[in-house]
Amino acid sequence: MAALSNRDLAPNPFLLPQGAYAQLDCLLGSRFIAEDLSLSSVKPARSLLAGSVRTRYRGRGMDFEEVRLYQAGDDIRSIDWRVTARTQVPHTKLYREERERPVFLLVDQRASMFFGSRRCFKSVLACYIAATLGWTALGNSDRIGALVFGDSDQRDIRARRGKHAQLELIHQLQEFNRRLTSPIASEHSLSLAELLADLRRISKPGSALFIISDFRDMDEACERELFSLARHADLTLIHVYDPLEQQLDSNQPLSVSNGQVRVQLPAQQRSFQQAYRALFERRLELLTQTAKRLGIALLSLSTQDDCAQQLRQTFGRRR
Repeated sequence: MAALSNRDLAPNPFLLPQGAYAQLDCLLGSRFIAEDLSLSSVKPARSLLAGSVRTRYRGRGMDFEEVRLYQAGDDIRSIDWRVTARTQVPHTKLYREERERPVFLLVDQRASMFFGSRRCFKSVLACYIAATLGWTALGNSDRIGALVFGDSDQRDIRARRGKHAQLELIHQLQEFNRRLTSPIASEHSLSLAELLADLRRISKPGSALFIISDFRDMDEACERELFSLARHADLTLIHVYDPLEQQLDSNQPLSVSNGQVRVQLPAQQRSFQQAYRALFERRLELLTQTAKRLGIALLSLSTQDDCAQQLRQTFGRRR
């Protein structure tokens, strides 16, 4: 009889996010998705601490890189005596060093995220993605830090290793998610540009930064902050949206309301739907072009999609 794995014994491990508020069992269950993911670095790490991420630094690591002529200042313990004896010229071995790469998550839980028309709200999807990436970093023995923010306040989670850091992240995700009651933001809501500037304060050079938001207030100030972040960190933007934000499909008269005033949409409904779709496409194009100019990775996820599968396609381990 074959032995059962933890995945076989786990109750409903692939529970997908659903509903208006993030569920604890879903955030905890995302660790089973994280087993198939890897946050591999594509840029050289700049942290001075040893870790498990391969970098472009060459030094005393575990992975053999090459043999070259001995140079003044090289460690004599790395001399390749076989090549030296064969060529009668001193040669030294070089190895690929491993450096630590802290993982920081910027998670948007503002009022605009409290919206959804399919499987779950955007705020719930953002929590699920952040929890999954946190479990992935934990499995790679990386330090985990985060900046979770709402309309009026934020919470910094200092980067550290271990399950306690991940559990604190999940606690703060639920805490901010439960505060959401309306998709209408207050007049003094924190802007994305302000939060990106604050992220520069807490993130360290060489970190892997994941920004999870709907990017509704993306502007030139945000682009400047992203440029500064991308110079010193491995930056990934994760754009979450709802299909109803992308396109209005209805043959019936539509009306919109902010909870106090209700407005009937224009009689020329088709033209309104086209303008509505064009607005979404302009926002997405702005985000896409910004990411392309700055050389930043961009992933766009919808609330109706199988986000677990999309995360596997993007961050899946190379076998």
